[in-house]
Amino acid sequence: MAYVISDNCVACGTCIDECPTQSISEGDIYSINADTCIDCGTCADVCPSGAIAPAE
Repeated sequence: MAYVISDNCVACGTCIDECPTQSISEGDIYSINADTCIDCGTCADVCPSGAIAPAE
């Protein structure tokens, strides 16, 4: 199950450098590619706004 980024994303870029599979894309609100996300949670651990969580 991949992680997802909510509307709370402030597009700070912190998560992009932490993703080992480069699954995060930039934008007004960042997004995670579910096909390449390995569900490691590193992005969620570093997100200062708490916008990243496991998909339900």
